[in-house]
Amino acid sequence: MKFALFSLLSNIPNAVTGETLTAQQKFQNVLRQAELAESLGFEAYGVGERHGAPFLSSSPPVILTAIAARTSRIRLLTTVTVLSVLDPVRVAEDYATLDHLSGGRLELIIGKGNDPRHYPLFGISEEEQWESLAERYELLKRLWQEENVTWEGRYRPKLEQVTTQPRPFQQHIPVWHGSASSTLSTELAAKYGEPLFSSNTFHPQAKYKALIDHYRERLAYYGHDPQSAVVGAGAGSLYLANTKEEAIRRFKPYYDAFYATPAAQHNQSPFRDIEDNVANGPILVGSPDSVIAKILDYQQAFGSQVLSISVDGLTEAEQREQIERFADEVMPVLRREVPSTVWNNPPVTRGQSVFGSSGHSPVLHV
Repeated sequence: MKFALFSLLSNIPNAVTGETLTAQQKFQNVLRQAELAESLGFEAYGVGERHGAPFLSSSPPVILTAIAARTSRIRLLTTVTVLSVLDPVRVAEDYATLDHLSGGRLELIIGKGNDPRHYPLFGISEEEQWESLAERYELLKRLWQEENVTWEGRYRPKLEQVTTQPRPFQQHIPVWHGSASSTLSTELAAKYGEPLFSSNTFHPQAKYKALIDHYRERLAYYGHDPQSAVVGAGAGSLYLANTKEEAIRRFKPYYDAFYATPAAQHNQSPFRDIEDNVANGPILVGSPDSVIAKILDYQQAFGSQVLSISVDGLTEAEQREQIERFADEVMPVLRREVPSTVWNNPPVTRGQSVFGSSGHSPVLHV
């Protein structure tokens, strides 16, 4: 198994100390967190996209560029890029630039997002989100793969013979499809034969497994091999302690504070409280052994090769404690137990090819 640490830059008052970080302090916290993740052997660091309080992550390409300047190895993910509301020309330009500045370490996870506040900001309705995402992604792919693109659609002005600059550094910037609530996301991933990343954050395992199963079924429909499918999964928050009871006690104030925010309540999680989530949901709160057992249970259900975790909301000292303990006591076991084909090879840049002169990238493999 491979591992990603991610942040949505949620900046609410600390539930234990009452401390509130300034925006500058939170940005610096995330930069240090990414450096720590690289030093501890995480394969990737992700920054999500949100457009409203309490999140400060409205500009992932800018934040990831700063992280790229302070790291050298770790992959840089968007968790997720809310492509349903963004101009594909701007996305193509911004992320191709980041791809160069990071030396080809960029990977996008695209989605429609789960915070309805961004729709009026960018001039589309929530009812249009899936059609908008599909159209914008089709254009983004063309802009990265082709030159002199002529295009006309519904969600941006038409293009005539456009070649975006810079061209991506990688031959093909890997794109994952974020999946949380609808088979429309898994359908789009299957259509293009591209990897799926399940949010696996707010609901029971069965909901996310049904979406992943649909993805594999539709891969076969579109002529791709379901056995080669690449799946990643989130897990929400992480908190480790010597016993499950201690972890629940220590994390409960943080859990309650986050689930009281409007952003969390929008997801309508069915879990009554932290104890219910620990017993029946995806949250990783417990002893190292109990957390390992839960991750392996979910991995068996999903067939996932990548796990993403977050320590948003904790004090910086607790963030470091949790990340280091996860790297020391959990990651080695899961690396042994779960094979992963993801991120085993360096990025393929323009002018190189994994197939000699053909220039085609392998479907489903990242």
